[in-house]
Amino acid sequence: MILKKHPGEIKIHVPSENNPLMEKALEAVNDNMEIATLWKIINVNAIERLGMTDHGPVHFQIVSNIAVKFVRMLVKSGLKMSITENYDLSDKYAELVVLLAGLFHDLGMSINRDGHEEFSLILSNNLLHQILDFLPVEEKTIVISETLHAIISHRSGGTPVTIEAGIVRVADALDMSKGRSRIPYESGKVDIHSVSAAAIDNVEITKGSEKPIQLNITMNNSAGIFQLDELLKKKIVGSGIEKYISVRAFIDQKTEKKLLKEYII
Repeated sequence: MILKKHPGEIKIHVPSENNPLMEKALEAVNDNMEIATLWKIINVNAIERLGMTDHGPVHFQIVSNIAVKFVRMLVKSGLKMSITENYDLSDKYAELVVLLAGLFHDLGMSINRDGHEEFSLILSNNLLHQILDFLPVEEKTIVISETLHAIISHRSGGTPVTIEAGIVRVADALDMSKGRSRIPYESGKVDIHSVSAAAIDNVEITKGSEKPIQLNITMNNSAGIFQLDELLKKKIVGSGIEKYISVRAFIDQKTEKKLLKEYII
């Protein structure tokens, strides 16, 4: 289950869409052997030692892509990002913040699962100074602070005070499509957590009609409702961006007797 590639062969891909800040940061991340090795260590702990889902570079790429997509959708809807509102930096900096927070939010799992959010701050701070050395000191300091806030705010009970942090918190919970959450279940760990995770087939992110972001989640079993209530809903409520997101979950009627038509958060 562990990635067999050499750490240096792991590459993260997130569409930069003419954002030079993201391009430079991604290049630095992909060339950093320490980061790649930490990601490998995290997956050893998560999958082999704890029987959890993947928490390696695939997870981080998915979270970062979703987070950057959220920023672009919200900016397009007319919402001003916190880094723009408070520091007069463009939304390209907001994209940079959520990208880096998405890539580094679980670094602390290389040390321990419990308290990994705090450990992630320690490891990320030094790495962020390296990755962002192309920025002027003032801008670099702001981006690092905003990124670290987003990292610590993804924990249970975390309270984001920026839109960017709320985005990362929700994006982390959306890595739940089929094949991404089946490891515990397929390894024989059958409980409500593993069964509900395996019940999620697909997550679709589209422009909403009433709110800027519409999430459509397809389930193959109604057990997936537990996953939505215990993971996704708890991450959305209190994120600070709940008013911009609509969520609908559907049961695939071909694979299960219809127990409900839809579930709306």
